Amino acid sequence: MSDLGRVLRLDARRTALLIAVPVLTLLGTAAAGLSLSTSVAYWDNTVVALVNAVRFLGPAAAGLAAWTAVRERPLDYLRGLTARSPATGVLFDLLLLSSAVLVSYAAVTVLVVGVTVVQGQAGHPHPLGVVAGAGALVLHVVAGYLTGRVVPHRTTAALVLAVTSLWAALRVPGVSWWSLLPPAAFPRIELFTTLRPAVFTDQVLWAAGLTTALILGYVLWVTRRLLIVLPLTAAIAAAVSATLGLHGSGAGTVAPVPAEQVCRRWPLTVCVHPALRAALPPLMAAATPLAARLNGTPGAFTKVEQRPAWAAVAVVNGVAAVHLDEDLSPGYAARAVRQISDGLKDPDACTNPNGYQALVDAWLLGDDPPSPPGTRAARRFAAWTEHRRRAWLRLHFAEYRSCTLGPDDFRPPAKAQARPAGSAVGSAARRVQ
Repeated sequence: MSDLGRVLRLDARRTALLIAVPVLTLLGTAAAGLSLSTSVAYWDNTVVALVNAVRFLGPAAAGLAAWTAVRERPLDYLRGLTARSPATGVLFDLLLLSSAVLVSYAAVTVLVVGVTVVQGQAGHPHPLGVVAGAGALVLHVVAGYLTGRVVPHRTTAALVLAVTSLWAALRVPGVSWWSLLPPAAFPRIELFTTLRPAVFTDQVLWAAGLTTALILGYVLWVTRRLLIVLPLTAAIAAAVSATLGLHGSGAGTVAPVPAEQVCRRWPLTVCVHPALRAALPPLMAAATPLAARLNGTPGAFTKVEQRPAWAAVAVVNGVAAVHLDEDLSPGYAARAVRQISDGLKDPDACTNPNGYQALVDAWLLGDDPPSPPGTRAARRFAAWTEHRRRAWLRLHFAEYRSCTLGPDDFRPPAKAQARPAGSAVGSAARRVQ
């Protein structure tokens, strides 16, 4: 018992474990920060940030495990003093190293989740995604350590680090099913979509099956116990099944999901995805002047609603549909309002808008007026009051929608009196006076 206690104390007092936790925590936090947006708190992207961080944490953990295996190999003679199986020390090493790596991963998870919660999160968490990342880390530890045991050379740790880094670098997000094999690489998840849980299930099964197969294979090699062949075969079968499942997933890693939008209701009703609630005040401020200028026209709207990226932007039945930048990059509100302006026009007729169209667009959007052909029309339009411009737009909205505005549309109202007095166009022109 004294010899056994000595071995356990030597196993537990390893400097590698003391070094691993802070180093891997810092590395994992930095890696997760590269994928995590600080402006949008969407649970799907939080999980993606954690899973993507494993691509950096995994090779580091594998290299550390291989270095530990090579460094501690001279202590094997102490383990030989006990009656334990020759595989017991290896399993205990794997338990300690895996625990250290998982502690680091848990610390990174707490930090990333904390950032998401503080920002006012949206969507639903995916605990299975966190488990998939943890399983991939343990797989790296097992593969690295067993490689160090089988090939106890000074360069083994560097070789393991290089190979696992190359394996991780082969992942290109959203390109092939190959990128779904742990350590997986996911693209940024768009709003109004969510990750498919089946993908995480297959990843957990793949990592668990391969990890178990590696451990059982090493134990079989050391102990020569043929009874281990049966569970080894089952573990390999599980890994193969998970591989087929990930292959079948392909690019279908996400699915559309409805979202109960958050709204502000005065002076317009503006609704956005709950992850972008910070966009409500700027979007309201940018859309209100355009709504006022379009009041009384067929393009009038009283509601602005964010739509998924695959939905069309248009103004229908008083509702203006827009897309928003998911990272809320500077100018996102102005770009959304421009989408409303573009949605007012006939896309078939407005393939090549003229300068008169740009003149009206600049007024609607509050931009500086351009210099269109026919500067006299521009001077006239610039001299009109806001009230007169709105009345003019109600009269010429059909021409604006079809991008057929010309210099005649900007003539003084007195010119329009030559039209039949009883016509609606003539009466509207007199009202502009």
